Amino acid sequence: MAVLDIHLLGSPVLRERATEIAVVDDALRAFIDDMFETMNVACGVGLAANQVGSTQRVAIIDAEGQTFAMINPRIVSATGKESKEEGCLSIPQQYAEVERPALVRVKYLDYNGNVSELQADGLLSHCVQHEIDHLNGVLFVDYLSSLKRN
Repeated sequence: MAVLDIHLLGSPVLRERATEIAVVDDALRAFIDDMFETMNVACGVGLAANQVGSTQRVAIIDAEGQTFAMINPRIVSATGKESKEEGCLSIPQQYAEVERPALVRVKYLDYNGNVSELQADGLLSHCVQHEIDHLNGVLFVDYLSSLKRN
């Protein structure tokens, strides 16, 4: 496994919409393993491929006792509202309260290419939504007023 470089705010790849993955193969799994190594070294709870310079539609999560990869994730339902403090490995040492749906249901392919579904609330819900936003070229600071962003 390898530790990948994390792209920081201002890197154009962070604003790109990630492309769907057609085949889950050994090369993709090796990339996901590298993403986990990178996230662990950086002490994160989630990481999207954009953050390490790739436009593949894959993100990883390690939060609330759950560790998993999401390939081609999509939110199929979202309800409620909840604010939580968020940060981002691509925007070091910056944190802000972000309001998001409180409960989400997500469909995705897992590490082995199997269709999976997750219902998440609390911190896990925020993490999943944060990483899917990355895959759509959206950063948590985009939810803030211009005054808070500055």
